[in-house]
Amino acid sequence: MGEMEGRVAIITGGASGIGAASARLFVENGARVVIGDLQSDLGGALARELAPNVVFRRADVASEDDVRALVSCAADSFGRLDCIFNNAGFGGAIGGIAETPVEEWDLTFGVLVRGVFLGMKHAAPLLRHRGGSIISTASMAAVVGGYSPHAYAAAKAAVVQLTRSVALEMAEDRVRVNCICPGFIATPLALNTVGRPESALESRKPSLARAQPIERAGEPRDIAEMALFLASDRSTFVTGQAFVVDGGFSAGRAWRDQPEWQRTAHPLKIYRPR
Repeated sequence: MGEMEGRVAIITGGASGIGAASARLFVENGARVVIGDLQSDLGGALARELAPNVVFRRADVASEDDVRALVSCAADSFGRLDCIFNNAGFGGAIGGIAETPVEEWDLTFGVLVRGVFLGMKHAAPLLRHRGGSIISTASMAAVVGGYSPHAYAAAKAAVVQLTRSVALEMAEDRVRVNCICPGFIATPLALNTVGRPESALESRKPSLARAQPIERAGEPRDIAEMALFLASDRSTFVTGQAFVVDGGFSAGRAWRDQPEWQRTAHPLKIYRPR
């Protein structure tokens, strides 16, 4: 029996990347899953692959009607809801602050922050029935500056703080609220290979290998494993936390890149005045 046996989860952005890896892992562990995504072809194909344990519904997470319908789909299809993984996202507005169009800033926050808020809002009533888990995808960009566009970094920081705030409200209902802050993960979105052949993604992985102390590219499965932990009973005393999964990047410079004098043992010289 899997860790999610009998549980029902919603995963937004579930048609590809981290979301698809999470859907597969949840199903491996006994869950039934509703995938919400704008990518109808990929979402439908994944639902057919994992049938009858997965249902796909096209959803724009910035639309309250779509998110409300996604939650209703879980209740109608599987009779309950135990977890929502607010994972849908995109890179958002880019460029200097003076050149960033207001409409692109608003669109970024619409998907990355409003989408998380709507998932929390509409899942909360069902989750309160028996307890459960709310998980959201934030980012390493929420805790380390200089590695993402302004709007993306600000939106992901908002997800972290929203997580903490809602966790305090929902704790009395036995609903845990946490978020995951991925580092450099090899997905088409992260590596700007959306719509290109799989080989394009594979060719970019070596460039990620030296980006963090654990010298390999982060994989969607790495984030899915953390999501499984947060969705399962292994995390029943964990709430209000932002879990950084980045191969050690945010901890600092890798040991291999430290100065030679720091990495090489030598006799300690102590100055003693005469």
